[in-house]
Amino acid sequence: MSDQLRSTLRTVVPGIWSALVAWLVSVGAPAAVTDALGAAFEPVIYPLVLAGVYAALRAVEPKLPAWLTRILLGSNEVPKYTTE
Repeated sequence: MSDQLRSTLRTVVPGIWSALVAWLVSVGAPAAVTDALGAAFEPVIYPLVLAGVYAALRAVEPKLPAWLTRILLGSNEVPKYTTE
């Protein structure tokens, strides 16, 4: 797998997981939270969940088995960035 594809996967796959978690949060969020934020709920919650999920995945990455890293991050290997 090329480093370009690997870096793309390691960006897109956590984003997909974050979207799923954000959707689950929005579906199960208490009315008090959604009512308080009103129309700003979705524009606020999605970036916060994306940042939180991505940070959590990167923090636990060294402790995860290779198969789970592939599922959650798209690739078990970190891309190697070189300058030419």
